[in-house]
Amino acid sequence: MFGYYNRILTVNLTDRSFAIEAVEDETIAQCFGGKGLATHLLLERNRTGVDPLSPDNHLIFATGAFCGGRLWGGSRYGVYTKSPLTGLYAESYSGGKVPEAIDSAGFDAIILVGKADRPTVLTITPEGAFFHDAGDLWGTDSISAEEQAVARFAPNSEGYRKPGAVTIGRAGENLVKFALIANDKWRCAGRTGGGAVMGSKQVKAIVFQGDRKRKYFDADGVAQYAKDFASRNSDHPGVKTYKKLGTTVMVSLMNTAGAFPAKYWQQGSCDHFEKISGERYHADHEIKPHACAKCFMACGRMAKIKKGRHQGLKIEGPEYETIYSFGGLCMVEDMAEIAYLNDLCDRLGMDTITAGNLCGLAIEASNRGKIDFTVEYGNVDQIAALIKMIAAREGIGAVLADGIITASRTWGLEDIAIHVKGMEPAGYDPRALKGMGLTFGTSPRGACHLRTTFYKPELSGIIPPEQTENKAEMLIEYEDRLNIFDTLVLCRFYRDLYTWEELETAIHAVTGQPASRDDLEKIARNIVDMTRTFNLREGLQRQDDLLPERFHNEPLPSGKSLTSDEMEYMLADYYRLRGWDETGTPAKDTIAG
Repeated sequence: MFGYYNRILTVNLTDRSFAIEAVEDETIAQCFGGKGLATHLLLERNRTGVDPLSPDNHLIFATGAFCGGRLWGGSRYGVYTKSPLTGLYAESYSGGKVPEAIDSAGFDAIILVGKADRPTVLTITPEGAFFHDAGDLWGTDSISAEEQAVARFAPNSEGYRKPGAVTIGRAGENLVKFALIANDKWRCAGRTGGGAVMGSKQVKAIVFQGDRKRKYFDADGVAQYAKDFASRNSDHPGVKTYKKLGTTVMVSLMNTAGAFPAKYWQQGSCDHFEKISGERYHADHEIKPHACAKCFMACGRMAKIKKGRHQGLKIEGPEYETIYSFGGLCMVEDMAEIAYLNDLCDRLGMDTITAGNLCGLAIEASNRGKIDFTVEYGNVDQIAALIKMIAAREGIGAVLADGIITASRTWGLEDIAIHVKGMEPAGYDPRALKGMGLTFGTSPRGACHLRTTFYKPELSGIIPPEQTENKAEMLIEYEDRLNIFDTLVLCRFYRDLYTWEELETAIHAVTGQPASRDDLEKIARNIVDMTRTFNLREGLQRQDDLLPERFHNEPLPSGKSLTSDEMEYMLADYYRLRGWDETGTPAKDTIAG
């Protein structure tokens, strides 16, 4: 099928073997690549009830049909597995330039199964997988490991494109259940604990290099489309905003909306928000826009800290979610300090959203005398010490390393712990943005904002944030289109640019297949049903789609609230519109692939 390699690579780490197999056009037509293909493979190959950290759990890497070529926003890869954090479906995405190296190996999916008997680096090329002992890299930070892995293990054969690597840090090695997979130094497949799965298999890094390129149905048409797309959209207001401030623009916006989670979910804004705003960050430090490959948006912030005790620190970031988690939930009042905590998490290899949430919970535990450890709001050194303890699984860090469900139960704080399905929300308080409550509840990987990015229509006035009627219908439209994004592994920030109509045109030019909105919606809804089916077979129940009671029982200081009746109404409406029964179970005859 045009736009796909029709090849899967399965790497067995236990016996150091690999197999290359064909993927039928029919399978790709039913679910496309990326998330669709990976979900199909997880349902087919992962044993029901498998321990996420056991050798039998599959870890899948995939790029999409827009990667490695002319189309904008497609330089991304996805990671799919069963999550050690939630015990449910896991998906995580990352951009940068490494995705093009992954794509150049010429596989629609790369599957890791088994467990190496010693620390290992893999090299993946079009010919298959090669195994290297890497005991001397075990224990290095993620940035150093990436640099060394590429320098030592890239084959650099004639005609090969530039190599790239993904890696884990100490958190992944020590099986911290929210460990991430890193690339391009600061780019991360951050959520759901893919780094812990990679660490459980004793894989420190994977180097990718090859000479393959996807073949298009209409190569000239794709080239012209890409040219016209850039011409039409380079001056789009959203593009200009992201290029100017990146996601840091959200700090002021969310505080103004009263939806910025602060002081471990006690507030919807914080008095110091201007100190941690994007505007202040850009004024105080050396910040330049930075783009992934094939991107004219350049939302990344390549930063150099110009003053204070971290003067000279270089980092791409922080993103809004890191600012919210440490600057909001933990009440850190200096962007240079947030950048330091961001860099620390990246090097150790752990998700900053979960890390910040857990540090906020630990602060509350300390304040309430639940733990024999002092950590206070705004105290960066204490927070940094706690992060290091988590990565090393030392002291109370060992409790936090197993995630919020374990920590809150151990400390008797289940009544204040904020999570859905074992994963904490991003920085959008659902008491102020009610559609985000439905988003957090229905996301298959836990309290995720990216499955719908529904804060966008609520903040922009497309639908009032306090409204619950018809919210599920609009949310489903967003979710379906973004599921198509995830089959293409396409950047979320192109959501205003790749409308249904644009997707129809681009996908047809790439694949030659019918790609009407109806066709794409059927594929998207099949993927939603497949992910739901995966979770149900792993033990998901209807109550797991509900929000923590604290969101319903504790209004924000502004008075904004989300009642349990409102959440139940939206959830029931969502199930109905999805064609699921009252327990959230899809009809079996609607699922293909």
